[in-house]
Amino acid sequence: MHPLDRPIWSALTTRQAHLAVGDGGALRFDAEHALFAAGADGGPDAARALARLVPDVGTIGLVEADPVTLPDGVRAIVQPACVQMLLGALTPSHGAEPAWIDLAESDAAEMLALATLTEPGPFFGRTHRLGGFVGVRLGGRLAAMAGERMKPEGFTEVSGVCVHPDFRGRGLAGALMRIVADRILTRGETPFLHAYAGKAEALALHRSVGFVVRRPMIFTLLSKADDDERTYGHG
Repeated sequence: MHPLDRPIWSALTTRQAHLAVGDGGALRFDAEHALFAAGADGGPDAARALARLVPDVGTIGLVEADPVTLPDGVRAIVQPACVQMLLGALTPSHGAEPAWIDLAESDAAEMLALATLTEPGPFFGRTHRLGGFVGVRLGGRLAAMAGERMKPEGFTEVSGVCVHPDFRGRGLAGALMRIVADRILTRGETPFLHAYAGKAEALALHRSVGFVVRRPMIFTLLSKADDDERTYGHG
């Protein structure tokens, strides 16, 4: 199986093993960094281990190529269809590169606030520590940012791409994605990302940077439940 077919498991058992929480049958990222989790395989023992990682209040998220069957006590909330994209060839920017900066720990509160406002994907108090983030400040405010998230062996995910509504339409998202992707390429890794299949504007942005669809993926939030819903698939 390709490591990106199960990107969470691939990341938590290699380059991001230091962030893994679980008993080996299933792993999740430390809750302050990300909500993503994965079972070791599709067997019943792994499914029960995965269910044990679901918090009493809150959710965990799975990103898988294939559907997974879960044991009793877990409810699957199906999300819109998702695609995984790989960088083909990084395209050149059509405008001047903005004056960008490396974001630091001192920027963490603003990064969380921007992500909470714009909802680029799950973002928590320590998500910014998953990889290098860059940003643009305009008028003293954090106007845009982009960074890294999951890191399977040989690959790094571009994530957290967002622009404050007051500063959209200036090409900031694409410019910052190129910077992050170029850094990943320089390390000898392949950039990838995940996107909702129904968000045409976001997909157009990713394609304009040079990303191409690798395959459909299934993104699902899991929570504690009393009903019998135990499987998840495409939304």
